[in-house]
Amino acid sequence: MRTAALGAATLMMLTACGGQETGSNGTSAEDAQLTLVTGVYPLEWLATEIGGDRVAVSQLTEPGAEPHDLELTGRQIGEVSQADIAFYVPGLQPAVDEAVEQEASGNALDVSETVDLLPAEETQGGDDHDHGHDHGDEGHDHGDESGDEGHDHGPDDPHFWLDTERMDEVATALAERMGEVDPEGADSYEANAEQASQTLTAIDEEYEQNLASCDQRDVVVGHTAFTYLTEAHGLEQVGLSGVDPDTEPSPAQIAEISDIVEERDIDTIFTEPLMPAGTTDTIAGETGAEVEVLDPLEGVTEDSPGDDYPSIMRGNLETLTGALGCD
Repeated sequence: MRTAALGAATLMMLTACGGQETGSNGTSAEDAQLTLVTGVYPLEWLATEIGGDRVAVSQLTEPGAEPHDLELTGRQIGEVSQADIAFYVPGLQPAVDEAVEQEASGNALDVSETVDLLPAEETQGGDDHDHGHDHGDEGHDHGDESGDEGHDHGPDDPHFWLDTERMDEVATALAERMGEVDPEGADSYEANAEQASQTLTAIDEEYEQNLASCDQRDVVVGHTAFTYLTEAHGLEQVGLSGVDPDTEPSPAQIAEISDIVEERDIDTIFTEPLMPAGTTDTIAGETGAEVEVLDPLEGVTEDSPGDDYPSIMRGNLETLTGALGCD
């Protein structure tokens, strides 16, 4: 009954609204060779870079909104149903997962099937993990191993885009899928993916060079969205809460993190543009640490250190090098 009701709502919204008109990248669905829908900014950026004006890209999360809390309207469900490609990372947005499963399973491009995702249980605050820069062959079929109570992300950490190597792998997979849907544009998509790859490689090299020698290597964050970044560049993430930003740390966890900050002489605690700074401000007040903004790139806001994926990644790098005392 639930599926039938969802389908009926989708049909009514498509009839009333006529479906998607213009993509967030400015290309209209009528003029595009294919349509793509996604729910989070980094995937939108990648789709726009690779698709160019041949692809109408629709972003389901409004600018400045918290993507984890996304609820879809009937019109948006219709966009998912109509899209040639539903491009998503499972576990990040349950509403998108459900819409894809029910309306677009045959047209979905699941990031977890194109790149190795880290288990979410390895991203909890205060744990020591040494996974290096080698993405290995761990796979991403973790079954019921999450052991991660209190968040909705499932077994995998979805924030892969903070590792430019993984982002590059997904770019290749996306270009291939676009070429399958629109064979006449395959060469264009491949060329655009190569350009995106050059951008991503340059950012990765800048991170490697600037973070090679730092006075501190501990990155204390509000929620553990930065595992891919810290593991890729030899840093250690210490999180106040888990992968889910809505999970409030207990008083015992706050006390534990405060002790770590004092014992390791950590100078900076990082908050996020879309996350309340209450807990980080509390710990900073108790320990004397400064508070800086580190952007997990879940969306672009007025507080982001840039206006697109490359500039925000470079803004994060500038923040890290200053806070960690890097040469």
